Amino acid sequence: MPFANFFVYGSAQPGVPSVTQHYQGQTNIELTEGFVINAASDTARRGRALIPPGAVAKGIDSAAKPVRAVGGFFAMSLDTFVAMVRPPFAMREFLTQTWFVARVSLLPTILLSIPFTTLVVFILNVLLVEIGAADYSGSGAAIGTVNQIGPIVTVLVVAGAGATAMCADLGARTIREELDAMRVMGIDPVRALVVPRVLAGTLVALMLSALVTMVGLGGSFGFSVFIQHVTPGAWVAGLTLLVGLADVIIAMVKAALFGLAASLIACFKGTTVGGGPAGVGNAVNETVVYTFMALFAIDVIATAVGVKVSPK
Repeated sequence: MPFANFFVYGSAQPGVPSVTQHYQGQTNIELTEGFVINAASDTARRGRALIPPGAVAKGIDSAAKPVRAVGGFFAMSLDTFVAMVRPPFAMREFLTQTWFVARVSLLPTILLSIPFTTLVVFILNVLLVEIGAADYSGSGAAIGTVNQIGPIVTVLVVAGAGATAMCADLGARTIREELDAMRVMGIDPVRALVVPRVLAGTLVALMLSALVTMVGLGGSFGFSVFIQHVTPGAWVAGLTLLVGLADVIIAMVKAALFGLAASLIACFKGTTVGGGPAGVGNAVNETVVYTFMALFAIDVIATAVGVKVSPK
């Protein structure tokens, strides 16, 4: 494409002409180095780059988009924390969302907690039986379920079920312009929609962690006693040898952080969705990815801090 008799397209081999253009009765031959040789005068002139209009601005906008998204997320999070402690509070929406998140998360939690716990206990008990310490299988089940299995299952369920349901609900409201209508009527969407969902997600994550712990320990007890023939009294006595109140509190704190982070990410992606129904689907997929990344990072950091501060 000519631009004032100058060209900038190169050749696959240095020094070999790559493009020949006839423009205004002259033949221009472009070399890889960026020079254009006019066949009529044999004069070499420096070619000017053909930058499409708006390309620089578009590149800057693409580079700044993740930064704006992070800034928008923290701004919405700050608005949410402020709205939590200032009345009025949408109690009815909070109860509705608590039941909604619990309903979509309860069955996956139970189905995941039993095989996770049973697998860990089976491997651990095989080792303990080999060294003659099968009576301590309760200690291994307790430390595995309370410290790791409970939080990990909570991560999977909160990210895969609860957060995606929140994002899809808010995304559908956003593309139907319900949030804009609320702003026109003077209703703050953060206070009316985001705060109840964040608190509901945090509460449900706490309950899920407790449920995973109880179901996991129950499944571990049944598997150890009835399948691997461990003494029931010895199994129960070993529960508190390595796990104490501090470990339970740390597990609950991690679960609350999981629910808080997952809910904030889901609400942010849902309230900033664009592009119609396809945009809602993309926002749900992004919510799963971002939530998994954030929750596993929180799990590692909280576990390391818990190991340092818990008395042993």
